[in-house]
Amino acid sequence: MPEAQPRTTESFCDTAWARTAALLDAIHRHPFNTALGDGSLSRERFTFYLVQDGRYLAAYAKTLATASARAADPADAMFFAQSAHTALAVERALHTGYLDGFGMGAQDVAAVATSPTCLAYASYLQATALTEPFPVLVAAVLPCFWVYQDVGTALLERTADVDDHPYRAWISTYSDPAFAASVTQVRRIADRLAATADAGTRRAMTEAFCRATEYEWMFWDSAWRLETWPTGQWLTTAN
Repeated sequence: MPEAQPRTTESFCDTAWARTAALLDAIHRHPFNTALGDGSLSRERFTFYLVQDGRYLAAYAKTLATASARAADPADAMFFAQSAHTALAVERALHTGYLDGFGMGAQDVAAVATSPTCLAYASYLQATALTEPFPVLVAAVLPCFWVYQDVGTALLERTADVDDHPYRAWISTYSDPAFAASVTQVRRIADRLAATADAGTRRAMTEAFCRATEYEWMFWDSAWRLETWPTGQWLTTAN
């Protein structure tokens, strides 16, 4: 009788990352990120992105705070609470630095409408936080950590020898070792939760990871297109 072969099990993160490999490649090759890397991205597009990202981060921080409140493990609760603070403090400080340098005041920022994609992504995460099992919520917030770190690290490698890169602060934020450590931590949480989840929950985790990664591509694409509401032409101006 032949010996039974040992089972090899792939972690949740390995499986999810492999499933989105082509999408991740498309993210790296997107014109927005290509132009961001070579420094040719227009100020208009980058400013639009920053405004949308600031609004997204406000919703993302609330999602992370909800994850903290729902976490059964105190260490997980602390991690997500700290991450919510980082989303509001560190990354929004990055946005403010750029917008102030571009001469964009609070009124200028407020005059930019929230894009359909920004609203959709933020709404998706907040709905997931309130209606889905905790492991699915963790899977949904993971791409915002992991994809940004992956893109930031790749851009750092491409631009390490470029002096006075106009978007150096952005690249440095997402290629920072401290941010990489946060990515490692949330991946560990996701893998641990998936390891004890039933098959249905694990499938839902994978789908949530894929959906959020799709939104990551769509977010950069919307900034490249300076996305507006196609229905706005039929609305009257507010008093």
